[in-house]
Amino acid sequence: MDRSYRSIAGGLVAFWLTLGSANAEGDAKRGAAAYRACVACHSLEPGVQLTGPSLAELWGKKTASVNDFPRYSAVLRAQEFFWDETTLDAWLADPAAFIPENYMSFRGVEDAAVRKDLIAFLRQAMARNGAKSVVADGLIPAQMARGQAPAPVGSAGPAARVTSIRYCRHTYFVGTADGAERPIWEMNLRLKVDSSASGPKNGMPVLTAGGMMGDRASIVFSDPKQISALIETKC
Repeated sequence: MDRSYRSIAGGLVAFWLTLGSANAEGDAKRGAAAYRACVACHSLEPGVQLTGPSLAELWGKKTASVNDFPRYSAVLRAQEFFWDETTLDAWLADPAAFIPENYMSFRGVEDAAVRKDLIAFLRQAMARNGAKSVVADGLIPAQMARGQAPAPVGSAGPAARVTSIRYCRHTYFVGTADGAERPIWEMNLRLKVDSSASGPKNGMPVLTAGGMMGDRASIVFSDPKQISALIETKC
């Protein structure tokens, strides 16, 4: 980032921070309902990285400080502020205006009262052992604390364990451990990687169904190297 852009970004941060109200109190219970908009991209559990980083124990921490999350934007990495009531209020109001060119796709929460409640919830949820705390207090269920993390697939049965993938004339023919072979149009099959503990066992990719008509599917691998190694072009 050049000096002029850094100066502009720093000025915008300072401007937004003057609009915050660090001592404002909200209602954590109402804020838990507002937090539902966050679970698609964030988890409150340590080490569970989704589209966005885990929010575990980030209260009072510097921006872009989750070590095992590599997808921060350069502009967010360059910031020097810490997450608290004031900075979260500015961020949640309009992420794109607060830190231009960051990767956060969320449009923001216009209602200041809703933001205040959400921040009251996050103050507890982003503290040490925050996920356990908000679940124990009945603010959110344990599943929501985890966010929309992929369902574990390591124990998939024979009908889902992929043994072969044959590509022929815009079609993938997916063979599974139960002896079946399923034809799937090339545009309807997604090849994914889940290297986390919830992913498939090493060398044992898993087929997962999808689509409103059951016409779409994904194959989840534990390592990207396995994708090309398994696919055979053969009619």
